[in-house]
Amino acid sequence: MNWKVISRNIGYALLVSALFMLLSAGVALADGHDSALAALLISFLITFIVGIFPFIFVRETPAISLKEGYVIIFLSWMLSFIFGMLPYALWGGPFTLQNAWFESVSGFTTTGATILDDIEALPKSLLFWRASTHFIGGLGVVVFLLLLIPGSNQMKMRLTNMELTSLSRGGYSTRTNKTVYIFAYVYLALLVLSFVSYLLAGMPVFDAACHAMSVSATGGFSTRNASIAAFNSRWIEGITMVFMYLSSLHFGIIYLAVITRSIKPYDNPVVRFYTGSIIVVALIVGAGLKGNGICATWGDAVWNGFFETLCVTSTSGFAILDNAEWPMWIVMVLMFSAVMCGSAGSTSGGVKVDRILLLFKSVGRRVNRILHPSSVNEVRLGKRVLREEEVSPHLLYLALYGLLIAVSVVLSLAVGVDHQNSFIASVTSLGNVGPAYGALGTMGSFNGIPALGKLIFTVDMFLGRIEIYPVLAVVAMIFAKRARE
Repeated sequence: MNWKVISRNIGYALLVSALFMLLSAGVALADGHDSALAALLISFLITFIVGIFPFIFVRETPAISLKEGYVIIFLSWMLSFIFGMLPYALWGGPFTLQNAWFESVSGFTTTGATILDDIEALPKSLLFWRASTHFIGGLGVVVFLLLLIPGSNQMKMRLTNMELTSLSRGGYSTRTNKTVYIFAYVYLALLVLSFVSYLLAGMPVFDAACHAMSVSATGGFSTRNASIAAFNSRWIEGITMVFMYLSSLHFGIIYLAVITRSIKPYDNPVVRFYTGSIIVVALIVGAGLKGNGICATWGDAVWNGFFETLCVTSTSGFAILDNAEWPMWIVMVLMFSAVMCGSAGSTSGGVKVDRILLLFKSVGRRVNRILHPSSVNEVRLGKRVLREEEVSPHLLYLALYGLLIAVSVVLSLAVGVDHQNSFIASVTSLGNVGPAYGALGTMGSFNGIPALGKLIFTVDMFLGRIEIYPVLAVVAMIFAKRARE
C-alpha cells in the first residue's frame, strides 16, 4: 500500500473543505464579525495545514492500485466528516462532539437530517458552512478530487470508475474521463439556475445562495426553522419542486438534452418509470392529506402531496408541512419512495430507481419463464438487452441494502430508539433522505436520539452515500491483512 500517493490525494479533498471554510469566514466578516468567525478561521488553518502537508513532502506519483483507490475514497470521505465538524465543535452551543459529528456527516452525505432545534439561532457564517457541506457532498468529495487532479491519467480514470457506479456511468454516452466534467457542468448549472430563480421569486440573497446549494445537492439543509414553509410563497415552493426533480435525474440525460436541444433523451424507461411513480405516490399522499383533514382543499392537498413526495424521492430534506401528526399509512407510502429515490448519475440517494426497475423486470422475466419455459425471456431497458451478469450485481445490492436496514433497525432498537423511528430513521438515513417522522420529522430534529443511535444513523448515511461496496472493500482489506499476520 503506497501511503504517500494516498495521502497526496486525500490532501486534495481536505483543501476543498478548507476553501469553503475560508469562504464561510468571509461571510462572518461581511456579517459584522459574527460569533463563528474565530471557529471558522481556526478550522480553516487546521484543515489547510493538514491538507497541504502531503504536497510539500510527497512527490507526485500517477499510479495507484485498486486497493489504494478504495482507501482514497474511504478516507477522503471520513476525513472530510472529521474536519468538517470542527467549525461546529469550536463554535459550541448545541454542538457537542457527537452533535457536531452528526451535523457534519448529514451535511456531506446530503442527508439533511439535523440535531438543531433552533436553526435560526446560528450565525450566518455557520449556516453558510452547513450549506457548503451539502455543495461539496453533492458533487462528491472524490469528484472534487478528480477535478483538481491535473491532466488525464490512469489514476484519474481508475478513481472515476470506482466513484461512479456502472449505472451512473451508463448514461453519459462519452468516455469515462469526461463523465466527471459533465457531472460537474450540470451540477453547477443547476446551482446557478436555482439561485437566480430563488432571487427572482423574492428570496433574500443569502437564503437563495444557501438553498441553491442545498437543492442542487438534494440535501435539505435550510436557513429557516420552518424550512421552505417560512417563505410562504408558491413560487419558491414551485421552484424548489422543479429543481428537486431535475437534480434527481441522471445528469448525463440532462446534458444530452441541452447539447442536442431535444427532449428525446428524457424518453427512456427509467425516466418514465421514475416520473410515473412520483405522480402515483403524490396523488395517493395528496388524497390522504385531504381525507384526513390536514389540507382544507384538493388544490392544497395535491400541491403538498407533490412537494412532500419530491422531497423524499429526490432525498431533499425540505418541508412545507409538519409530518409529525400524519397517519402512519401516509408515511409508509412515502417510505417506498425513500428506498427507491432518484436516478443513478444524480445527487439523490437510495437504491436508485434504475435498480427498482431492474428488479420489477427481473421478477416479470422469472414469472414468464415459469409460465412459458421454452420462450426467450430477456431483461430490456429501452432498446438495450441486459445480460445476466449485468443484472445480478444490482439485485444483490438490493438484498444487501435491505439487510443493512434490518441491522440498523435492530441496533437502534438496542440503544433505545423507539420502535417507530428505528425503522423510519434507518430507511431515511441509509437513503440520505433526511427527516424521519414524529419528533424526528420535517419540523423536528434528531437531537433527542441517544448518542449511539446518532452514530448508527451516521454510519447509515455514509454507507448510503458511497453505495456500501467501497466500505466493504476497505473492511475486507483490513481483515485480510490481519489474517496474513
